Amino acid sequence: MPKFHENFLLSRLKLRQLRLLTAIADEGTVLKGSQALNIAQPAATKSIKELEDALGVQLFERSSRGVTPTDFGKVMIKHAKLILAQLRHASEELQSLEEGLSGRVHVGTLLAASTSLLPRALARLRERRPGIAVTVAEGTIDRLMPGLRTGDIDVVLGRLPEYREREGLRQEVLYLDTVSIMVRAGHPLTERASLTLADLVEQAWVMPPNQTSLRRQIDQAFRHEDLEPPLDVIESVSILTNHALLMNTDMLAAMPHQVGLSQAGLVALPVTLEGAGSRIGATMHANVELSAAAAYFMDVVGEVAAEIRAELGQDQA
Repeated sequence: MPKFHENFLLSRLKLRQLRLLTAIADEGTVLKGSQALNIAQPAATKSIKELEDALGVQLFERSSRGVTPTDFGKVMIKHAKLILAQLRHASEELQSLEEGLSGRVHVGTLLAASTSLLPRALARLRERRPGIAVTVAEGTIDRLMPGLRTGDIDVVLGRLPEYREREGLRQEVLYLDTVSIMVRAGHPLTERASLTLADLVEQAWVMPPNQTSLRRQIDQAFRHEDLEPPLDVIESVSILTNHALLMNTDMLAAMPHQVGLSQAGLVALPVTLEGAGSRIGATMHANVELSAAAAYFMDVVGEVAAEIRAELGQDQA
C-alpha cells in the first residue's frame, strides 16, 4: 500500500490533531496554538510529534521565533481546514434540522459588492431567516481567496477573479458593471465643457491596489489612448476612506459604477475608461458543498442580483 494511501491516513489521523495543526499554523507558535484550544503546550508538542511520526514527514520548521509549515505541513494544513469546515457545515445543518434553518455564513466581499448587492441581500436574509448569523470580511481578491480555498470563507461576492486566479473555484456571474471616474459635487472639473482622459493624467487619484484586476484594467485604459497611467495615486479599497478623500479634496477615484452611485455627494465625470468593465458575481470553492445556511443566503443573493440587473437594463448577466 502506498505510504499516503487513503486508508493509511484515515487510520492515523485524529480530529484533535487536525484542529491543533490549524491552530498552530494560524497562531505561528505551538504555545499560542495550544492556548487557543486550551491545551497544555507539552501535550500539544507531543500530539504534533505523534502526527509527524505517523506520517513520516516533518510538518513544521522550528526556530526561536516560532514555527513555519514545511511543504508537507502546508498540504496537511490546507486539507485539515477543509475537513474542519465541512464538519462545521454538518453541525450547522443538523442544528438547522432540529431548530429550523439557522447556522452561520462567512462572506468575503470585494469593493463592487459592498454598497448594493451585499447590504440588500443581508437585509432580506435577516427579514426571512433571523436565525442565520453572517460574518463579513472585506478585502481584495488576494486577501480573500486563501480563506475561500481553506473553507474559512463560504463565498466571495464582487468582481470575479481573472482566469489565473480561478483554479479550484467555481463562479456565478450575477450582473455586469462599468467603472466610473468619481469626484465630489462642485469639483472644478465638473465645470469643464469637455473632458478627455488626457486631461486627467496629472490629477491626484484614489485607485485600487496594483495587484487587483480592476487596477490593471484602469491602467490599460490609459495606455489604450497612448497615455501613461497617473503617478499621483493613493491606493485604497476602503469605501469610507475613499469617500472622505473625495469629499475633502480635489482627488479623482475610479470605482465600480454601482459603488459610485451609492456615495452621497459624488458625481461621475463624463469620461470613459475603455475596457474597464467587470462581471460581478459569486466565487465559491469548487469541491466544497455549501451549508444549508450558505445555500439559502445564495438564493437571496440571486434574487437581489436579478433586481439589480433589471435596474441596469440587463436582461441577463
